Amino acid sequence: MDSPKSINASEFKARCLRVLDDVQEKRTEVVITKRGKPVARLVPIGPARGPLRGDWKGMVRVRGDSVKVDWSSDFEATR
Repeated sequence: MDSPKSINASEFKARCLRVLDDVQEKRTEVVITKRGKPVARLVPIGPARGPLRGDWKGMVRVRGDSVKVDWSSDFEATR
């Protein structure tokens, strides 16, 4: 495994969101330094997430029409 990327605290502050995205997407570790000394380590949490499409396949069964629902019997029309 490669050594973790190091970034100065002021640079991290300026690019925080981009650094967080890189850690999540690339699953890499970043060491944040202050005056050249390491003060924090930023690591990805949990396993990498794949696409959600198809995760529930075979677990859910749709009965009837899931798009057109007749609610008329549940509500009274007010005039």
